[in-house]
Amino acid sequence: MSDPEPCRMKHTEDPEEQREESEESEELSEVEEEHHVKPGENPMRVHTGEKPFTCYQCGKSIASKQSLELHMRIHTGEKPFTCDQCGKSFSRSSHLESHMMIHTGEKPFTCDQCGKSFSRSSHLESHMMIHTGEKPHTCDQCGKSFASKGGLKLHMRIHTGEKPHVCHQCGNSFTDKGSLKKHMMIHTGEKPFTCDQCGKTFRRASDLKTHLTVHMKEKPHSCSVCGKSFSLLLYLHRHKKVHTVVREYMCFECEKTFTTAQCLKLHQRIHTGEKPYKCSHCDKRFSCSADLKTHERIHTGEKPYMCSHCDKRFNQSADLKRHERIHSREKLHTCDQCGTSFSFKTHLKIHMKIHAVEKPHHHSLRSR
Repeated sequence: MSDPEPCRMKHTEDPEEQREESEESEELSEVEEEHHVKPGENPMRVHTGEKPFTCYQCGKSIASKQSLELHMRIHTGEKPFTCDQCGKSFSRSSHLESHMMIHTGEKPFTCDQCGKSFSRSSHLESHMMIHTGEKPHTCDQCGKSFASKGGLKLHMRIHTGEKPHVCHQCGNSFTDKGSLKKHMMIHTGEKPFTCDQCGKTFRRASDLKTHLTVHMKEKPHSCSVCGKSFSLLLYLHRHKKVHTVVREYMCFECEKTFTTAQCLKLHQRIHTGEKPYKCSHCDKRFSCSADLKTHERIHTGEKPYMCSHCDKRFNQSADLKRHERIHSREKLHTCDQCGTSFSFKTHLKIHMKIHAVEKPHHHSLRSR
């Protein structure tokens, strides 16, 4: 019997990472190219720092007339260079050339230390600093150092409060284009990363990676109090609050306390009656998105959770876990009266009625 196939992502990260790198590079290109001599530019200005050309829109000083013309495209929004593969436009021909490598898969710049390849020489130069540990660009506000000038420029926005990328849907603003792009998925509902085990979708690749541990049987993090195991350390820390009774979030309506702010937020909808998630099939409403997703499977017939022993399918992970105890013969529910164990809590409840009947009988014997 062959080994089970490892969990995979249906949507690979590489094209997305390359696209984001391309966008980030475009945004910071002026910073990265400041010290490169351009055609028609006096090479001595690199050394003297002379910048005789000034942008009348933002007051920035530029070393050459050609660079000023390129800079003005930031204000005009002009992007004359268009990709014939996907239609994306760029302000500079060099950016289009770099972008085209996403489609061709070409990565001509290779690290001689680890063999990793890159589509741009600037990306390789930045990567090499991982090996050298070099971080020549230092923030004069907090002392943090960066491998690239572009990285420092983005960081400085934390101190200046500058958030130039604004969401046209809700008005939220962000320091970089990548963060805005991720945020926009909240409005569009886009979840491009799909689990090939159960079909669940995610907005970020990192969320999918975290989710995949659910399907892997490894649970290396054990609770020292009750022995329960977890696939992620984060889940163990969350679980430990059950034992320490750390419930710092309190509902002001009923004074019930919770371990997380999210649990409190969901609970408060009981008082407000808020049910923001509506079924597109039957108009039924729910207080949390997970309940809506589970409910909609009644209409779609979707059963994404499959038993690895008998191929039986379920529409909820809890139902699958309950079913798998039939195969594992795991008996988690133990009677505190006689020690008999059961696979299901309902079976224990039925069993407990035996003891409930016995107790009055014992009292009657003592009273005689």
